[in-house]
Amino acid sequence: MLTSEQLAKSGTEQGEQVALLQWCALQRAKWPELTLIFAIPNGGTRNPIEAARMKAAGVKAGVSDLFLPVARDGYYGLFIEMKRKGGKASPLQLEFGRAVTNQGYAFHVCDSWQKAAEVIKDYLTAK
Repeated sequence: MLTSEQLAKSGTEQGEQVALLQWCALQRAKWPELTLIFAIPNGGTRNPIEAARMKAAGVKAGVSDLFLPVARDGYYGLFIEMKRKGGKASPLQLEFGRAVTNQGYAFHVCDSWQKAAEVIKDYLTAK
């Protein structure tokens, strides 16, 4: 298995996300709630037929990459939009973030697995 650092060095959003999920797996003894984090497979390139099937099944552009369905500090859960280092969220992703924030969820854009890990630690330790 590659280390989180090796995966993140790939320079891709997927590498950062995989590295973060490996970090989450290592932190489950401290925060068992991390067993609940999951990916939302909305991104990526697909052929037109598969894209149409997924859209019909409810896939929506702009939805965040990860969700932690754990309530903390007045929030119902945490959405994380992962980016590669230096990457920026799209207008649709930011619109989704505003919408879920208005519904009582936390939302963060993170351009590295380390930043996302800090967001999760801060979220889980909030009162």
